[in-house]
Amino acid sequence: MLQITVPILYAAAALVLLRSAKPDQASAWSSPPLGMALGVSALLLHSNLLAGAIFIDGTLALGLGNVIGLIGWLTAILALAGSAKPDMRGLAGILLCVAAAMSIGTALPLASSFTRAMTWQLQAHVMMSMLAYSMLGIGAALALLIAAQDRRLRQRRPTGWLRILPPMETLEQSLFAALTIGFLLLSLAVFSGLIFVEDLFAQHLVHKSVLSILAWLIFAVLLAGRWRYGWRGKRAVHWTLVGFAVLALAYFGSKLVLEALLGRQWG
Repeated sequence: MLQITVPILYAAAALVLLRSAKPDQASAWSSPPLGMALGVSALLLHSNLLAGAIFIDGTLALGLGNVIGLIGWLTAILALAGSAKPDMRGLAGILLCVAAAMSIGTALPLASSFTRAMTWQLQAHVMMSMLAYSMLGIGAALALLIAAQDRRLRQRRPTGWLRILPPMETLEQSLFAALTIGFLLLSLAVFSGLIFVEDLFAQHLVHKSVLSILAWLIFAVLLAGRWRYGWRGKRAVHWTLVGFAVLALAYFGSKLVLEALLGRQWG
């Protein structure tokens, strides 16, 4: 039942916040407090759903579906935090739509196919990895929105759904805030992996390790370019999307192949 209720509540919260971002659609169903209340309710139910799906008899079930659901949960937290600011409510509504779609992950066949007992060090490594993927994934979503908004502005057609987005400058600030936090978390995840994960460069992990380090280097160059040369706009968008594509391939691509095709577990 929760697997149906959670995405419905997220979607309802998203709709209310999206409507509240449009001044010409003011009504009882566009009240920001209502949207936030629906979102918080969905988040609480989602927390309960994930706890039961991931923590099984003292082990962690980290199948692909549960990981997708967890990232959706983290996305919802950030969206609801941002919805407190009036100019961010449209963006929060878009992120809650993403959270609604990802919350279905726990219902996938591979959600809890694999369980694994972990030391606290390895659990910390996994959680930092999930947080990093979430923040950098949100950064990638913001990069796509920046690209869409920039294209419309160049065509002098800033209409339609673009009106619910914050100004370009605010979007870019949000992008680099997400990238900075995500990069710091990814740094902790990579270095904790080097210390605590046994056989990090074993045959079934080497592609993940190499691609994760490559993604770390890409984001490091991007943030250095932003700090030193003021990189923004298309250059920032391209580097962000390339970095996240490499990171997604490192984790989700390899995890899908191992679990769905080879029937093996990969933490």
